Amino acid sequence: PRHKCGNQKSCPKNYFAFKIISGAANVVGPSICFEDLVLMSSIKNNIGRGLNIALVNGTTGQLLKTDSFDMYSG
Repeated sequence: PRHKCGNQKSCPKNYFAFKIISGAANVVGPSICFEDLVLMSSIKNNIGRGLNIALVNGTTGQLLKTDSFDMYSG
């Protein structure tokens, strides 16, 4: 069976499914999947150099904001 975000197992009831994949230099970009919806990826063109953050409401699962923080340039 297929599980949300391509995970190996289903999440228990009252838990959100998510998967965070780190990038590999300039070769592979990072991605964040939440409840089978890709929030950030190079395909969506909303990732940046450094830390990529997706802020999600912990009760409803609604995406509130995405952003990146460039740790190299400060």
